[in-house]
Amino acid sequence: MRRLVAVAVAAVTTAGVLTGCGGEENWAKKCTTTNMVVECAPEQRPLVSGVTGELLGGGTYDLGNDRGKVVVVNFWGSWCAPCRAEADDLEKTYQATKAKDVTFLGVNTRDERDPAKAFERSYQVTYDSLFDSEGRAGLKFDVTQNAIPSTLILDRQGRIAVGIRRATTIAELQPLVEKIAAEATG
Repeated sequence: MRRLVAVAVAAVTTAGVLTGCGGEENWAKKCTTTNMVVECAPEQRPLVSGVTGELLGGGTYDLGNDRGKVVVVNFWGSWCAPCRAEADDLEKTYQATKAKDVTFLGVNTRDERDPAKAFERSYQVTYDSLFDSEGRAGLKFDVTQNAIPSTLILDRQGRIAVGIRRATTIAELQPLVEKIAAEATG
């Protein structure tokens, strides 16, 4: 019962932050949105920091260790049909771009560990995922929506360059990742 209450509180808190409540201006309003894809110019990009957590497969993760890389962050759950639909496209994009100093991170949310691990095995996901059943790590990303799935592309400075507020495909995601990966570091 205590866990159920904790998950419910985290979900309500996450929903408030993800929808832009809380007094701060929503960063995505400063950017360009087309078909639920938010693209931010470098001067508009919010910095993401302090993201750490337990990996679904064991061990820990610290986003700070990936500074200097483009990081694609996908929020997913094993219970989510659109997440299943996009899993292969995400993996293919990861394989196609990792040589360009791009890494992927899943954020498994509102889920149980065993179904999440089964999802990764079934869809042959090879990149790591944070196990974030209570939504704590997700809050650190300052995501602008509460839809699952959603995907963020962080630039090499750790700033949100792109947010996709729905399921994505390789045809959409790979060009966006390559565009951010090709940017000069500064």
